[in-house]
Amino acid sequence: MDKLVMVEQELLAGMKKDYPQFKAGDIVKIHYKIKEKDKERIHPIEGVILKIQGAMHRKSFTLRRIAYGEAYEITFPYYTPNIDKIEMVKKSAKPARRARLYYLRKRIGKKAMLA
Repeated sequence: MDKLVMVEQELLAGMKKDYPQFKAGDIVKIHYKIKEKDKERIHPIEGVILKIQGAMHRKSFTLRRIAYGEAYEITFPYYTPNIDKIEMVKKSAKPARRARLYYLRKRIGKKAMLA
């Protein structure tokens, strides 16, 4: 076995997270820790998962959120200590036929979700 893979598996064993299984197209709510000067608060962010990329400890996912008519995308590392918890809001009704849902960027409102 490759030495690099062995080291990555050791790192992954120490970073176990009990997040729900989600995939591209699902709507999730992420409770993200934000540090402001000496205070820390938890900010919930809800949106559609556009893509999941990487493997092992380098895994990350991109969330697309529409707030006040403006859409923005945030990429979160999967194993960051800043994520307090992840809640499944809604599973996509139709299974996504692609791994990366970039075509949702052109859509607005309810059409921006997989129905």
